[in-house]
Amino acid sequence: MKIQFWSVGKNHEPYVKAGVEEFTKRISNYFPVEWTIIPLPKNSGMLSEADLKKKEGELILNWLQKDDYLIALDERGKQLNSEGLAEFIMKRTNESRKNLVFLIGGAYGIDEAVLNRADFKWSLSQLVFPHQLVRLILAEQVYRACTILRNEKYHHS
Repeated sequence: MKIQFWSVGKNHEPYVKAGVEEFTKRISNYFPVEWTIIPLPKNSGMLSEADLKKKEGELILNWLQKDDYLIALDERGKQLNSEGLAEFIMKRTNESRKNLVFLIGGAYGIDEAVLNRADFKWSLSQLVFPHQLVRLILAEQVYRACTILRNEKYHHS
């Protein structure tokens, strides 16, 4: 199974880049992994919030493969603790999923069409985080889940 992290917006800011790269490298010891930064649509500053979300959504839906397992990070999604995330990843592995796609939406969230396509909606927290920090938190939590699955020391429960 391959883990893919998709994020709408700009490239990693320097203040998170090193951390994202480090945790991504660590995840690669367990699963093939890659980041895709989905660029903002052209003239995005001229679009309404609804139109921007719709354009982002169309792009995302075009990139998704039919059998990709899509996890949309959404504030209304289900919250998981670290052990729950590990169990979630293990279930997808046991189902022989080819691609696990974690999606971080744009500034206004994820379009409803993409949320409807999502196989799982996940909320990291009830708090609001900058998208750049969400990338770092996501990479670290997936790494933590991998270490839990292997019963390694990183996670102390």
